[in-house]
Amino acid sequence: MSFVILSDSACDLTKELRERFNIEYVMGHMTLPDGTERRTTLEWDFTTPEQFYKDVKEKKNFNPETKQSLYTTAPASIDEFKEEYKKYLDQGNDLLVITISTGLSATYNFALKAKEELQAEYPDRKIIVIDSLRYSTGLGLLVVRAAMKRQEGLDIDRVAKWVEENKSRCHQMGFLDDLSFVAMKGRISKPKAFMGQMIGIKPMAEFSYEGLPSVLAKTKGDQAFFDACIKYIEKTILDPKDQIIFIAQTAREKQALELKKRIEEKFAPKEVIVNTVHPQNGINIGPGLCAAYYFGTEISKDLSIEKEYLTQILNSK
Repeated sequence: MSFVILSDSACDLTKELRERFNIEYVMGHMTLPDGTERRTTLEWDFTTPEQFYKDVKEKKNFNPETKQSLYTTAPASIDEFKEEYKKYLDQGNDLLVITISTGLSATYNFALKAKEELQAEYPDRKIIVIDSLRYSTGLGLLVVRAAMKRQEGLDIDRVAKWVEENKSRCHQMGFLDDLSFVAMKGRISKPKAFMGQMIGIKPMAEFSYEGLPSVLAKTKGDQAFFDACIKYIEKTILDPKDQIIFIAQTAREKQALELKKRIEEKFAPKEVIVNTVHPQNGINIGPGLCAAYYFGTEISKDLSIEKEYLTQILNSK
């Protein structure tokens, strides 16, 4: 390869997908409730998904005074980014680095600082760092599409340009029926979090233009969710038959497989991949996520168009 595509462990791409699309990543850090510190590998090498999403809800894994989870994460340091960069630069490769949204992490700033500190040492090599304005499987999908553009023969500049021009077309549509974890991190209001914990209520969320999770509406029950989700995707997706669509889930595998089936029946995309969110993101998302990720119309800056779409869909019943 003439250039390496490098993301961070927030991309949630499995080993199989990373090998399939020749994608590398930089590990961050996490701390477990017992104080154990470890790197955020994209492997289930210390627990299983079932056990992890059970454990993150246990009262014993929360600070009784602050009510904050004892599971914590931290990005790779500037020096760790530099070390990873050097590995590929020394092999004569250029680097396209695509990171988690700056609205959620300092990762992009650290990655950019590492580039600035190394550029003089590697004057003949290109290092391009992009803020994806996405996270988890949305980031993973964007990175996969960048790798597919590289497979088509685009050089690093053209792939970087494509990512910048299309990242606001990367959609998320699904539910997170327990919003307490994202509220804990200040990523959603507490009243909306309470709404998500009501039995049977499924807040339906989209990426904001800035890449933050934003609740557009709520449904009650799986059937209402599936119907509304498919209709929303139909309103916003472009060229579905040419796409790989991802579905992310956290302890909601049954719903994710049903959503996969319905997407395949309705849109017949190239492929639908169900992805279990790894601990790096699972700590902050918590159990209860089932969402599809795909490319479509550009997301409006205030989400007014998307809110109107979903309102019309829910009111048309």
